[in-house]
Amino acid sequence: MTGSSTKQAGAPGVRSGTQLSSQGGTTMTGETLSATTIIDAPAEAIFAVLGDPAKHAAIDGTGSVREPLDSQHLTAAGQVFRMAMYNDNAPGGHYKMANRVQVFDPPRAISWEPGMDTGDSNPQIVGHIWRYDLAPAGPSGTEVTLSYDWSAVPGSLRQRLPFPFPPFAPDHLSNSLAHLAELVTG
Repeated sequence: MTGSSTKQAGAPGVRSGTQLSSQGGTTMTGETLSATTIIDAPAEAIFAVLGDPAKHAAIDGTGSVREPLDSQHLTAAGQVFRMAMYNDNAPGGHYKMANRVQVFDPPRAISWEPGMDTGDSNPQIVGHIWRYDLAPAGPSGTEVTLSYDWSAVPGSLRQRLPFPFPPFAPDHLSNSLAHLAELVTG
């Protein structure tokens, strides 16, 4: 991306000098957007927060995620967890998503495929994926990469939606990483 800039991390638990990205620090490759930071916490502590859907609204950098509709922690690939959402572009603003855990590899990776909540634990997957990858970074830190991949969203669905992909500003990912750092390090 051109005309990009980065800003210093200001969130607790984010190492001084770590670059949290505004538009420029966020990387786009094809139809995948990603951002990376280092959090001063062990991967296990970060993974525990990511595996708790009750924490997802606090992590979200857009304000769209509202609250979990299920109370269980994430424990395995294939598990479905539902979330209440809000978007001004959705009819009535409020809607529900059912997310299917795609990757569950504690404490290294977790991802889920959002879908429409059909009410039967079998979400209508729409083709995009949220993924967190965690890797050691020094004696007490963890490098965290958040990725959003919309490459499998069908063209027919893209034409019907009232927004382009990605459906948020690129700095959403770095905002989410800053919120995650705040939750983990308190």
